[in-house]
Amino acid sequence: MSNNCLATDMETNRIELLVQSVTDYAIYMLDRDGVVASWNPGAERFKGYTPDEIIGQHFSRFYTEEDRARGIPALALRTAETEGRFEAEGWRVRKDGTRFWANVVIDPIRDPDGALIGFAKVTRDRSDHRETEEALRRSEERFRLLVQSVTDYAIYMLDLGGHVVSWNAGAERFKGYAAHEIIGEHFSRFYTDEDRAEGQPARALDHARNDGRFEAEGWRVRKDGTRFWASAVIDPVRDSSGTLIGFAKITRDLTERRQAQIALEQAQEAFFQAQKMEAVGKLTGGVAHDFNNLLAAIVGSLDLARRKLADGGDVSRFIDNAMQAAERGATLTQRMLAFARRQELKLETVDPAALVRGMAELLQRTIGPGIRIDTQFPLMLRPIRADPAQLELALLNIAVNARDAMPEGGRLVIAAREEHLAGGPGLKAGDYVCLSIADTGEGMDQETLERAMEPFFTTKGVGKGTGLGLSMVHGFVEQCGGRLVLRSHPGEGTVAELWLPVSEDETAPQPDTAKEEAPVAATDHLSVLAVDDDPLVLTNTAAMLEDAGHRVVQATSGRQALQLLGEGLVDVLVTDVAMPAMNGIQLAEAVQAGWPDLPVLLVSGYAELPAGGAADLPRLAKPFRQDQLVRALNDLVTVRHRSGEVLPFKSRRKKG
Repeated sequence: MSNNCLATDMETNRIELLVQSVTDYAIYMLDRDGVVASWNPGAERFKGYTPDEIIGQHFSRFYTEEDRARGIPALALRTAETEGRFEAEGWRVRKDGTRFWANVVIDPIRDPDGALIGFAKVTRDRSDHRETEEALRRSEERFRLLVQSVTDYAIYMLDLGGHVVSWNAGAERFKGYAAHEIIGEHFSRFYTDEDRAEGQPARALDHARNDGRFEAEGWRVRKDGTRFWASAVIDPVRDSSGTLIGFAKITRDLTERRQAQIALEQAQEAFFQAQKMEAVGKLTGGVAHDFNNLLAAIVGSLDLARRKLADGGDVSRFIDNAMQAAERGATLTQRMLAFARRQELKLETVDPAALVRGMAELLQRTIGPGIRIDTQFPLMLRPIRADPAQLELALLNIAVNARDAMPEGGRLVIAAREEHLAGGPGLKAGDYVCLSIADTGEGMDQETLERAMEPFFTTKGVGKGTGLGLSMVHGFVEQCGGRLVLRSHPGEGTVAELWLPVSEDETAPQPDTAKEEAPVAATDHLSVLAVDDDPLVLTNTAAMLEDAGHRVVQATSGRQALQLLGEGLVDVLVTDVAMPAMNGIQLAEAVQAGWPDLPVLLVSGYAELPAGGAADLPRLAKPFRQDQLVRALNDLVTVRHRSGEVLPFKSRRKKG
C-alpha cells in the first residue's frame, strides 16, 4: 500500500473518531434519496435511535406529520443540492414521539468528479434555547399588552431626537392623538408655546441623558388645544452595551388632583382667615373691655379733677387715680407686645434670688395677706441672662394667676435650681436656671393645661381678662432663649417653670449708688424741635418740655420738620417714629445728612423700628411721663457734652 493511501486511511479514521466522539450534535450521512447511512452517539442521545434501528431508514421520520405532509424533507434535500446548503430551525420528533426544537444544517457530498453521492446532516437540540426565546417573547408580549392596556398613564418611547416611536392607550386617552397621528412627530408639540420658546423640551432630554432621569410637573397641551397639568418622567433607554438608543416617557394627568389641591388651599386659607378673625375678635373684645375700664377711670377722674379745680378743691387724689389707670393701660400694651414677641428686651446679667427678694413686698401686696409666700433658693446660684423688668412682670403675672386659683388662700413657693440640659424642644444645649412658682390652688385638668398658654384663652370669665398673661410670659421667656413649662393636676395645684439661660458674665451688676443723674440745670434750657403726626401727643410732649424750661418748636410731619430746621436754630430733635409719608427713621437719616451735629431722640410705641441707618439712635418708649422725657433728653445732652462737644448744638447745615 502506498504512503498516500495510508495517510488517507489514517485521516479517515481520525474523522470517524471525531464524529463518533461528539454527543451534543447529531452528525450523520444520508444517501442521495435521504436514507440514513451513518449515525453518531450525539444523534442517538437526543433522537433516541440506535444505529441498528435507524440506518437504512428515511430521515423524514424525524419530521412532524405536518412537515412531511408539506414535503419539507424533500425540499430540504433539493435546496441543499441546488444551493449548496440548507439551514433551518423547527420541530423534530424523537423515537418516543416527543418533540424537540432543532437547528438543522444539510450539506451536499460530492465525489472528486462533482457527482452527488449523498448529504451530511448536522442537527442540534435547541429546545432549551427555544424555551428561553419563547419565554422572552411571551414576556415581551405580556409587557406590550400591559403597556397598551394602561389608560391612566401615557407610556411611550422617543428616539434620540425626541420623536415618538410608540404610543399606548393612556397617551391616546388624555392627549387625544391616535397612534398613526403622533408616531414620528416630535414630543415638543405636547408643550405650551411658552415652554417651547424657553427650550424646555430640549433641556428635558439633555437632563435625562446626562443625569439619568428627568422629572417635572407643568402644563401640557392636548390635541384639541386644551391644557392639563401633568407629571412627566423621562428615563434614558440603553442597549446591552450601554449605548443610548432613546427615551422612555411616562406622563400622568394630574389636573383633577391639582384642582383639588387648589380648592383645599383655598378652603384652608378661608379657615385660617376665619380663625384669624375669631382671634382678632377675642383680642379686641378683651382689650376693649380692659381699656374701657381704664378709660372710665381716667375720664372720670379727670372730669372730677376739673370740677374740683374750678371750686378750688384738692384734685391730687383724682390725678393719682388717673395716673394709675394710665399705667395699667401701659402694662396691658406691654402684654400685647409680649404676646406678639414685639416688646423691647434689655437683656443683662440678673441675679434671680436678688430680683425675687427685691419684689417680695410688691408680690405680697399684689396677691394679698391670705396667701403665704415662701422662697427656696440654693446658697450659690449663677446669674441668668434676662430683662429684669420683664422678668418681674412675668413673675407678677404668674403670681396673680396663682392668687386667682386660691380664692380661699394658700401657699406660693418660689424656688430656683441650676441644671445642665443636653437640649430639647425649644432649648439649646447648655446651663439653665429653672425659676419655679408653685401654688396650692385648684389646679388644671389636661385640656385646660394644654390651652393655658394659648393667646386669649382664659378661665376667669367674660370681661375679667384678655387671656394674654401666660402668652406674654411664654413670649418673653422664648425671647430670652428659654422656655416656659407648666405642670398641673386638678386639686394638686400648678407649677410654672421659667427655664432661663445662665449668663456668660458670672457677675451680676450691683446698683451704683454713686451714680448721679444729670440734673436739668437752668443753663441747659434748649430749643427743641418736637415732631409727631398726632396733635394730642404733640401738644402733650411740647407741654412737658416747656414745663421743664425748654423752648419748643412743633411740627406735624417729617417734611415740615426739615423746613423748620432750615429756617431756624434748634438744639435737639425729638421725633415720633410711626408717621406717614416720612417716618421718624427717614427724618433722622435726613437730619444726619444735613445737620450731622444735631442730637436726635426717637419716640415710639413699637419695639421694632423700620430698617435704616438711624435705627440705633437713642429711643424713648411710649407712653412716657415728664420725668422720663426730661431724663432721656438730659442723657442725650450729657453724652454729647462728655464727648467734647460744646453746647448749644445749634442746627446748621454741613459745609460743602
